[in-house]
Amino acid sequence: MLNTVAQYLRCPHCRGETSLRERSLVCPAGHSFDVAKQGYVNLLPHASAHSADSQEMVAARAAFLDAGHYAPLSAALAALARRTAPEPLPGCVVDVGGGTGHHQARVMEEFPGADGVLLDVSKFAARRAARAHPRIGAVVADAWRELPLRDGAAGVVLNTFAPRNGPELRRILDPRGVLLVVTPEPGHLQELTGALGLMRVDERKEERLADRLSPYFSVAVSERLTSPMTLDHAALALLVGMGPNARHLAGEELARRVAALPPTCEVTLSVTLTAYRPLA
Repeated sequence: MLNTVAQYLRCPHCRGETSLRERSLVCPAGHSFDVAKQGYVNLLPHASAHSADSQEMVAARAAFLDAGHYAPLSAALAALARRTAPEPLPGCVVDVGGGTGHHQARVMEEFPGADGVLLDVSKFAARRAARAHPRIGAVVADAWRELPLRDGAAGVVLNTFAPRNGPELRRILDPRGVLLVVTPEPGHLQELTGALGLMRVDERKEERLADRLSPYFSVAVSERLTSPMTLDHAALALLVGMGPNARHLAGEELARRVAALPPTCEVTLSVTLTAYRPLA
């Protein structure tokens, strides 16, 4: 897929145009980036200072998402993309911090023929994302840095539970495009915060998000999604293991806490989905 999406990428060293030559992504200045055998390309100019998801975290996320627990979220994101995206789509569908590509793959079904680019700082996530959908090209990149995408390359930008770099999100989005952001509500996974010691959602998260994006975007649509999930012990372990809580809760302690819960638990999925238009 990288041979198709190379037209949207740019060299992280010189910002030059890129093209695929045999098994490498190259620019006119001679910078070259090998395509991994798993189908992704690493465009980090140097090592990232930000923590990338480990192989174990990515495997847990893939298993949890593939089981359909977040299917309502994927469906709502795809529906919002379809309602708010310009037609015809000016550019590709970009997922910044897209992980395994699970949500983007669902969104791509709403845009037949469109190309997709997924960016994630984890090479383990990029490996899986390269196989998530035949029209998605996976790239290792740091969301907090300058993104390896051309100005205005995207008609739709997705950002689900991921870092939000306002200036860069605005730069890569076509003036007619839409940015779709998914953030957790304070009630998200609330049944587990005490029992499993999960980090609580900041009550001011939406306010801080608005402050970060308001210089570059205006809100077009905002909607909340609340959906119950019935999770057994295996699913609970995956849910904790796939996110930042995995870095704070050791395996044995997690297993002990999960074992103390009922065989199945009702857990709340609660998020806000917001569509932003770029400011001139």
